[in-house]
Amino acid sequence: MANYLCRLARASLRHRRWVIMGWLVLLVLLGFGAANLKSPQNNSLTIPGVESQQAANLLKERFPAIAPGGAQGLVVFEAPSGSSLDAPAAKAAIESSVSALGSLAGVAGVTDPYATNKIAPNGALALSTVTYTAPPSALTSVQRTALQAAPAPARTAGLTVVIGGSAASPPNSTGSTEVIGVLIGAVVLAITFGSLVAAGLPLLTAIIGVVVGLTGLFTVSHWVQLSSTAPILALMLGLAVGIDYALFIISRYRHELIRGAQPEEAVGLAAGTAGSAVVFAGLTVLIALAGLAVVGIPFLTVMGLAAAGTVAVAVLIALTLLPALLGVAGHKVIGARIPGVRRRPDYDDSVDEAGAGVGVRWARFVTGHRAAILAVAVLLLAVIAVPMLSMRTALPDNSTAKPGSGPRLAYDLIAKDFGPGYNGPLTVVVTGTAGQTQAGATAVADQLRTLPDVTAVSPPRLNPAQDTAVISAVPASAPTAPRTTTLVNDIRSLAPALGKTNNVNLYVTGTTATNIDVSAKLSAALPVYLVVVIGLALVLLLLVFRSVLVPLKATLGFLLTIGATFGAMVAVFQWGWLANLLGVSQTGPIISFMPILMIAILFGLAMDYEVFLVSGMREAFAHGAEPSPAVIGGFRHGARVVTAAAVIMTSVFSGFILGSDVTVKSLGFALAFGVLIDAFVVRMTIVPAVMSLLGRAAWWIPAWLDRALPDVDVEGRSLLDQASLLDRAADNTTNDRLRAAETSRP
Repeated sequence: MANYLCRLARASLRHRRWVIMGWLVLLVLLGFGAANLKSPQNNSLTIPGVESQQAANLLKERFPAIAPGGAQGLVVFEAPSGSSLDAPAAKAAIESSVSALGSLAGVAGVTDPYATNKIAPNGALALSTVTYTAPPSALTSVQRTALQAAPAPARTAGLTVVIGGSAASPPNSTGSTEVIGVLIGAVVLAITFGSLVAAGLPLLTAIIGVVVGLTGLFTVSHWVQLSSTAPILALMLGLAVGIDYALFIISRYRHELIRGAQPEEAVGLAAGTAGSAVVFAGLTVLIALAGLAVVGIPFLTVMGLAAAGTVAVAVLIALTLLPALLGVAGHKVIGARIPGVRRRPDYDDSVDEAGAGVGVRWARFVTGHRAAILAVAVLLLAVIAVPMLSMRTALPDNSTAKPGSGPRLAYDLIAKDFGPGYNGPLTVVVTGTAGQTQAGATAVADQLRTLPDVTAVSPPRLNPAQDTAVISAVPASAPTAPRTTTLVNDIRSLAPALGKTNNVNLYVTGTTATNIDVSAKLSAALPVYLVVVIGLALVLLLLVFRSVLVPLKATLGFLLTIGATFGAMVAVFQWGWLANLLGVSQTGPIISFMPILMIAILFGLAMDYEVFLVSGMREAFAHGAEPSPAVIGGFRHGARVVTAAAVIMTSVFSGFILGSDVTVKSLGFALAFGVLIDAFVVRMTIVPAVMSLLGRAAWWIPAWLDRALPDVDVEGRSLLDQASLLDRAADNTTNDRLRAAETSRP
């Protein structure tokens, strides 16, 4: 591995013009493809095998007029204080507005609140639903503007009109919040390297990698349906790992230049050592993200693969384009000093000097008080994880939308005058023969009205073939409330008996039921996912470190990270701690796909830091150092750049906390907090304490297993041995010249 990467990097440096040109051509081609092949994003959930999806498929086949999938606008009409919507003038204004809504381009149908009895009991509120033929992501800004303008007659009559629903919500966008994280990353790089060129290269390669990844993603969207969150996740990870991977390689390259190597030799050694760690760190991220496919939920699979593709691009750029750019920069990466910034060597070889860096001093302190520090660190993470015991999961609804937005105002008005359940009615689908469906559906509706948690049931609506009926059942509780989940499960448990009695089949679907099914499927898939992904990652770490205990220790440390991260998420987004500071306007359950997504991303990133730090410890141990000095040696080589990498990654993720979308906000918070905890508490505190306690046992591996495993040489031992020979040869030549000069003196 090390020799191959060394040759690849040296070839990239020698043919740097062609390498740079190749990446630029690829970027142009993908940009052209994205401009011409990009398809609208779709946030609709399709979950093969669950009841809500089976019912949705039935509706699409037999009842296409009301089948889910098209964008919906929820129009709320509110009467002035002290008046009623039953007044003739108000009724005429609403009916005129409904007619105008029905004439909009792309609208499949509009409901009349008077015909559907969607008037609040107090007469102050009326609801009309506008259904489009296209999904929300396909609506144009012109259509969204026309939707807002159409109810003008009602506004003219003095009514308050609020429009919510998916048709009123613009697609997710990242805005400019991520720029803040990149700027902070630039400052950290400047402080770390003290050089303009060295600080600029990681940013340049990361941006190129993200652009390549996103344009490739948008090109592929012509054939694969993307959700609006997939590009945002790809952008987050692409920026973070792109900067980090370049940071590690450039740091090693600078070290080799300072030792006296020429640029081509230095880039080869950097790619063979730090580059090997980058490859295996990237592989752990890829395994964790691609492993989301085992969950069996298409939108989550696409999210994982999209982010994995961007990470793969970051690795390829670090191994090819970065060496080419380093060939252009040459020795400038250790020059062009930034005024006012003190520059230090990236690798301080004098571990025992009194002026050792903070990383070395911290490693000595941890190894000197390892048992006490280990106990304190584990106890701290356990305390932070306590709120996780109260975690509830659900998909977000408009109760967490931005305050003041149409969807949020509509949700609050409906909950106040109709009841919270009206924001998430259940759709009960009844199928049977043409002669029996009507009577069976009526009997089912009567039975639903007797359930204690149902506040309203609509009369059955039949399709033209008279073999399918649709009933709307309104829960008493909010869509994400536990009582609503219980109600859905109760209806489904009664379905076989009701169907048998009335000679029909019964299904429950709708947005609320679909969200419940997603949460249930995610919970069931989580153990399988953990076994598959962590199992593969353990095998990979076994290859890297040739140790049994190090991979186990790495995984157990990750469990502490994920527990603390979930605890912090519950405290902020469910309990409301620091909610105002972070801009969280409404507390509620944790987004149901967040736990498994966090495990996927944080596991990969945690193993990044494990590989970077522990490979340095193994390198020192392999060259004859005792266990504790080897731990300190690993810190000497890795602590400074790992610290910079963690701060940069945290900064990039934190930039997304400033967004208004609750999914993006919670994703950014969880990743930022998780990286901080894992890097500074787990990897830089618990890991050295445990490694020091284990001593030589940390590197134990059965002889038969050691013989069976291929030698991937992640530390670049063969390259380092060659470098040592070159150093000794250079020293001998210098000594010979000195002796010759001495003997030639008169």
